[in-house]
Amino acid sequence: TLKTPILEGRDFTEGDAHKDDDQNSIPSVAIVNRRFAEHFFPGKSAIGKHLGWGGGPKSKLNIEIVGVTADSLYEGPREGVRRQVFIPNWGKNNAVLYVRTTTPSNAAFPMLRNEVRNMDASIPVYDLKTVEGQLDETLLTDRLIAMLSAGFGVLATLLATIGLYGVMAFVVVRRRKELGIRLALGAQPSTVTGLVMREVLALLAIGLAVGVPIALGLGRYVSAQLYGVRAHDPAIAIATVALLSLVSVAAGFIPARRASRIDPLLALRYE
Repeated sequence: TLKTPILEGRDFTEGDAHKDDDQNSIPSVAIVNRRFAEHFFPGKSAIGKHLGWGGGPKSKLNIEIVGVTADSLYEGPREGVRRQVFIPNWGKNNAVLYVRTTTPSNAAFPMLRNEVRNMDASIPVYDLKTVEGQLDETLLTDRLIAMLSAGFGVLATLLATIGLYGVMAFVVVRRRKELGIRLALGAQPSTVTGLVMREVLALLAIGLAVGVPIALGLGRYVSAQLYGVRAHDPAIAIATVALLSLVSVAAGFIPARRASRIDPLLALRYE
């Protein structure tokens, strides 16, 4: 059902189900995953080897390995692939069943309930979910952290933009008389705009020179905390630098444009 292939040996059969007097399942065969087989039987076939419950010399190795499957996740993406042993479980307790269907989940869930009700109305069916839904629950914390981090990043960019605009507007006001004198002496408005924009680009270069190495250094920490996040993503890094550059230029262009339109006569009388 989960499309996990059997690499060696066979699958379970109904003949593998053995029960004691209390109708509890007694496993006599097992299937292991490839990581288990390579760890305990390196370079050898695991088929025909025996396992047992417990530990110590008195443990009975009465469970035969009859198959080896491909590796798959069990606890979640963060934990990765682990060594696994599968046994046939035909006990009297509750069970989790997997069903593969092409029917949408909103229509498949009622259909499954009806099928079970037709077989035995006393069997409760609960906690139905899709594999995608289970994965969403597993990654809920990681996605929440990612969303919060993205929100804080947007907020930090907005605050940096406002701060840069305020700094450049303050610089223009402080240099109003100087810029007016330059215009009165024949400086072109484009020259004044370029003069202010050079300061913006200088601040941008200093910020990137400090921020980029710090971001690269923290990349490994972030990748260890969030599933699926690489330590260094060139595309994201280039896009981020381009965005910060665009925002900085836009924040500095307005004060620079305002500086180029200063009336020289008013600027000379400005105190």
